[in-house]
Amino acid sequence: MPATTDAAWEFLQNIEGVAGCMPGAKITERIDDTHYKGTISVRVGPAGMSFKGEIEVQGLFAATRTLHLVGKGSDTSGTSGASMDLVARIDPGATEETSNLVGKSEVTMSGKAAAFGGRMMGSVADQILKQFAGNFAAQVQARAAVASAATIGDGGSATAPATTVGDDSSAVAPARQFTGAEAATTARESQ
Repeated sequence: MPATTDAAWEFLQNIEGVAGCMPGAKITERIDDTHYKGTISVRVGPAGMSFKGEIEVQGLFAATRTLHLVGKGSDTSGTSGASMDLVARIDPGATEETSNLVGKSEVTMSGKAAAFGGRMMGSVADQILKQFAGNFAAQVQARAAVASAATIGDGGSATAPATTVGDDSSAVAPARQFTGAEAATTARESQ
């Protein structure tokens, strides 16, 4: 993405901003620096599902510019549950003015959502991560443009493999890895 590593890392630490990059996701309450409440709505095939839950920041690691967060929630009827484990990091790009968003995500669904949408989870997770990476890049670029304009204004210079449904009625989308604005499916060992 056309933004410095520092600019991308700064935005990655903004949990509300990062959540806003996830399609259908919204932070509804900040409990403290590492705990949030939120909602997410996803479409799996012809059905739409909405989940309310909690997000916990497991770690922000400045040395590796890495964010690790876990979200868990259930639908309003309580018949379906979902969880996501997301690890994202900022790597230097080909030039000093570019950087890459790299990471992986694992989504697990249980209950009716798993039974209904289990076979489609891989492609849905791919689409969500691709949109997330694109939205993240757009947000970082927009912030960099605003900062650049402010500097100029101040007289400065602008220098899934197929998802399976287990016997326990839960569906696990394989770990997904994404780089930049592209999302790529990778296989993972079955647990």
